Amino acid sequence: MNKTQLRRQILERRKALSSNLVREKSNRLCAHLQTLPLWTESKTILAYQSFRQELDLSSLFVRDDKIWGLPRCDARSLVWHCWKPGEPLQKGSYGIFEPTLNAPLIKPQEVNLILVPAVACDRAGYRLGYGGGFYDRMFQLPEWSSQPRIGIIFNFALVRKLPVEDWDCPLQGVCTEEGWEMFDA
Repeated sequence: MNKTQLRRQILERRKALSSNLVREKSNRLCAHLQTLPLWTESKTILAYQSFRQELDLSSLFVRDDKIWGLPRCDARSLVWHCWKPGEPLQKGSYGIFEPTLNAPLIKPQEVNLILVPAVACDRAGYRLGYGGGFYDRMFQLPEWSSQPRIGIIFNFALVRKLPVEDWDCPLQGVCTEEGWEMFDA
């Protein structure tokens, strides 16, 4: 199955989930994520605002021992801004809520962990995204290449092997509602 077919199949399965089931799975994932040693050692974490039945990380944002960063799409790049619950968000060009243009920026060297939204991941650490290439382009930049990154997916989206392109950048691990798994480097 190619990436387009697999993406469509998994997104259809995700779309069929009830909002209550997504909330339950999101809560379980957030509980597992907080047991990850990398999580406990991290001060500045990049995350995302849930969109179209993605696992919702918002219950983590209330933790005041973490500095949170959210992305803003700028042309074909992601720009990361500090964000706290209650601060304004605006709908971006893809319909995803993102920080305002004047929110403080986060520098790559300040980041300890990146929680990466994904459609699917495999056990080699490769991620199937939404097809825009935003994260892969970012991970190829020298200033972003060394930060640990964990894919956030539903357990049914953890597949044996994904089709891989030259530009695909692997993750260091994955977290689902069933637990987390780190991959060999």
